Amino acid sequence: MDRDLDPVEVRVLGCLIEKQRTTPDQYPLSLNALRSACNQTTNRNPIVSYDEEMLRHALQKLGRRRYSRLTTGHTSRAAKYRHLLDEALPLDAAEQAVLAVLFLRGEQTPGELKQRTERMQAFDGVAGLQDCLTGLIDKGFVSELARRPGQKEERFRHNLSEDLDPADVPEGADLPAQSATVVPPPPRRDERMDKLEAEVLALRTELSALREELTTLRAELGA
Repeated sequence: MDRDLDPVEVRVLGCLIEKQRTTPDQYPLSLNALRSACNQTTNRNPIVSYDEEMLRHALQKLGRRRYSRLTTGHTSRAAKYRHLLDEALPLDAAEQAVLAVLFLRGEQTPGELKQRTERMQAFDGVAGLQDCLTGLIDKGFVSELARRPGQKEERFRHNLSEDLDPADVPEGADLPAQSATVVPPPPRRDERMDKLEAEVLALRTELSALREELTTLRAELGA
């Protein structure tokens, strides 16, 4: 499991999971819809203002991790994106819902998680939520935090950013509070390579749209 996702990658994954469950008719998400989801001011902590370039870069990184994929809608030429956590990681639907809230809201208590996952997943009370958390802890995706003075409930965090180096955080993105371990930064990717990958993705999207148009035209001509 990758444990060095930057804040933009985490926010993107959380939004893709959330919107898949809450607005399935609008999923997969276009880049514009994803930007709106990431930057919305409700059910998010912290509030951010990511631009499309930051999101493209995050999607490229998630694609290389096999956590997301570019796709297109049947009736739209626009490039759209979906997450692949159900294929890439051993997570069921309930576990994905819990992780989505941790991705979007940061550290949470069981009570907060129970309330904030209701739109995505129905749990059998807090006990059912606790069972899900136990499974995520056993798989290494979630950690329980020590209670601080005055806190009545334990809090939980996701582990997909635990080894994040501050140097790897995109400019303008907030470093998650849980990322305390500093490791040597990995070699920087060539910006030209990122640009080429973006151009290839755009060409693939155009090719897919052209193929769909050709198929429709052949059907109309009876070919």
